[in-house]
Amino acid sequence: MGFDCIGVTDPGAIAQAGHYFREFLDSGAHGDMDWLAANPERRSDPRGLWSEARSVIMLGVNYGPDEDPLAILQQRTRGAISVYAQGDDYHDVIKKRLKTLARWLVAAGGGEVKVFVDTAAVMEKPLAQAAGLGWQGKHTNLVSRQFGSWLFLGVIFSTCDLPRDEAEADYCGSCRACLDICPTAAFPAPYKLDARRCISYLTIENKGPIPREFRKAMGNRIYGCDDCLAVCPWNKFAQASHEAKLAPRRELRAPDLAALARLDDASFRALFAKSPVKRTGRDRFIRNVLIAIGNAGDRALAAEAERLLGDASGLVRGAAVWALSQLLTPSEFVALASQAAPAEMDASVKAEWQLS
Repeated sequence: MGFDCIGVTDPGAIAQAGHYFREFLDSGAHGDMDWLAANPERRSDPRGLWSEARSVIMLGVNYGPDEDPLAILQQRTRGAISVYAQGDDYHDVIKKRLKTLARWLVAAGGGEVKVFVDTAAVMEKPLAQAAGLGWQGKHTNLVSRQFGSWLFLGVIFSTCDLPRDEAEADYCGSCRACLDICPTAAFPAPYKLDARRCISYLTIENKGPIPREFRKAMGNRIYGCDDCLAVCPWNKFAQASHEAKLAPRRELRAPDLAALARLDDASFRALFAKSPVKRTGRDRFIRNVLIAIGNAGDRALAAEAERLLGDASGLVRGAAVWALSQLLTPSEFVALASQAAPAEMDASVKAEWQLS
């Protein structure tokens, strides 16, 4: 059915993961992702989500890239989109397969089932480790000895009592490559992530301006970040995905920042149809593009940022101000600022002018 690996575990196998999850929430490291803090007990034990579950079936789909995901970071006038978001939305692709497999399971073995693809209070990565698909590395992501860092996960809860697989051991050893490469130091310690510092969180979940302390570190990353995944030594065993629906679209491999800056809402939706990128909305995405433009070091892009000073979104206007502060000389920027009408600005945009 297109799955690359499968394992079965007990619903009660991840009790320790619940402890770490509560610690994560108590520290505030989840940022504005309030949905993570809602009913944490349901995440800590699958039976909290469905008391009748007797088995958890974990499935993986390989989405390994066919080129180095870090190479794009050197092309400063082009945007870096995380590997997982360059093709069709994996939620849609995998959920259809899960439903097909679940129907077969009911027909063959009876019982009831529920399927999930990152769509409910399910701790997929600890469950995947318990089912033998891989282990949670020091960057908190799943690592597979066969597929490296590149697995999408799907889950089937079943009322059938199925044979269990052995949990996978941790093979990180003394390696800390994923921790050391992080541009924003988002890992306060091995196996601990502060999402508030993570570029994936900042470019996708964060609804406000990008905090100033992280803007330079973002480079040209406009949706997500693959650094900690791509540097993992276990990727030497990874293989490129052969799944056509998850293949990178040509126009999303290394999109031109100037062209992206010209997207209005309609063209944004058209470009990212069936893509997970669409969930950020046009304004947040253009915010990210403008940060990348500011980091590009190419004065030719200043015209794109200046045009967006008149954008309807204050989020976009504020990011445009910062981009111009990076591309123009101080005297040019001061001259441009003198033409602004502070009385007509919202507070956040006014602050960008003042701070920049």
